[in-house]
Amino acid sequence: MKHFTQTDIQHLERFYRANLINSVSGYKPANLIGTVSADGVTNLAIFSSVVHLGADPALLAFIQRPLGEQGHTYHNIKENGCYTINHVNRQIVERAHYTSAKFDADVSEFEACGLTPEWLAGFHAPFVLESQVKIGMRFVQEIPIALNNTIMVIGQIEHLFIAEHAIRDNGSIALDQVDGVCISGLESYYNTSHLAAFPYAKISALPDFI
Repeated sequence: MKHFTQTDIQHLERFYRANLINSVSGYKPANLIGTVSADGVTNLAIFSSVVHLGADPALLAFIQRPLGEQGHTYHNIKENGCYTINHVNRQIVERAHYTSAKFDADVSEFEACGLTPEWLAGFHAPFVLESQVKIGMRFVQEIPIALNNTIMVIGQIEHLFIAEHAIRDNGSIALDQVDGVCISGLESYYNTSHLAAFPYAKISALPDFI
């Protein structure tokens, strides 16, 4: 087994280190975040850092990388207070990947990457028509992370649009039924499939693992 110390990691070639550390946490969700600027330019960017924070209230967060000349997603969210999170599926995975290119602020990634903005429920941020799980988010808080100049952006779910056939009787979403994909590293995408489902874990019902 290959062993990397903290010193080893720090001295790795830049892109090798980025690929290694971005993939070491395992599979991550692939999502497109949709926003619109004050000038009406739609924006779309792929993120692998969307996480669940809680169900009551229904909160999700993502990590905004250090802001440079780009950061269009973050600036648009701060301007109008809302954004969408859209699951990437196999049919759009290549187009979704290329939204990560550094387009100018006056260029819509929807148009450049062949995806369709969809305006639903009077919400002031574009959803992705081609996605089968779409979430309308309202910005509620940001937490700066001084260690690496990133920002945790927290939002509350205001709208959910989910393909009906993928909603199980218990409310969970069968992600394999919407052709969901996940990301490892910066450029590798994987299919998802349902492996198992277990009951709520209780000590009184613990299986005999020995």
